[in-house]
Amino acid sequence: RGSIKAERDAAFTAFVDGATPSLMRTAWLLCGDGEQAQELVQAALVKTYVAWPRVKEDTALAYARRVLVNHRTDSWRRTRRELTFGDVPEQPADPDVRPDDRDTIVRLLGRLPEQQRTVVVLRYYNDLSERAVADLLGISVGAVKSAASRGLASLRTQHASTEGGLR
Repeated sequence: RGSIKAERDAAFTAFVDGATPSLMRTAWLLCGDGEQAQELVQAALVKTYVAWPRVKEDTALAYARRVLVNHRTDSWRRTRRELTFGDVPEQPADPDVRPDDRDTIVRLLGRLPEQQRTVVVLRYYNDLSERAVADLLGISVGAVKSAASRGLASLRTQHASTEGGLR
């Protein structure tokens, strides 16, 4: 019994090491606050650990991401307030996107309604399919398409109205 728990803990530790950077970036894009993102990831990892015996290795990241999104949605519904977006956390460097551009993108994301921001982040930042986003959020594919379309349109409009915009 002891060795089974040790193996389970070792597998979970390896999962945490690999998944935390992705979960942190997703959490930060969803809430815009570094401390809240850390709390969100911690809560998601705790719930994932509790369910770890039932979680399949190839779907563990998707499971943890769903827990993270659900926890964010629940906390947002409880507080119904939006947070101001602070500094952008460290992200992989993209040679075509400057730090100023990332900051602008994140600030524009922060102005979207919660569901649109969540759909845009999951669909385009995490590169999930419409079906995967719908399943993750428990909404229809049509609702995902609508939220993505409205979110992108809003981002385009907001971007056009910002001084200088992205280069």
